[in-house]
Amino acid sequence: MQQEILKKLTAIEKLLIGQTEKPLTFEEGADYLGLSKSYLYKLTSTNKIPHYKPQGKRVYFTTAELDTWLLRNPVKTTADIEQEADNFVVNGGKRGGQ
Repeated sequence: MQQEILKKLTAIEKLLIGQTEKPLTFEEGADYLGLSKSYLYKLTSTNKIPHYKPQGKRVYFTTAELDTWLLRNPVKTTADIEQEADNFVVNGGKRGGQ
């Protein structure tokens, strides 16, 4: 019972951390994204994810930039693809009515 409550409190704490404006530490960023620390390190070392290093060592993130990064490659639904195909045919082989 106590362990269940502790787990729920930890989950609430993580949610609250995500709602604050303060930058996330490396560990908090990994938790927020649900990524392993080693994979997140690879992303930061190859500059594939937005991050900050104010002193040149410690890595920080903002939740807004992480959210934008997470949503950067939307996948089109079948309906979207069908609509584009219909538009392509209607427009005589031109995309988007160009």
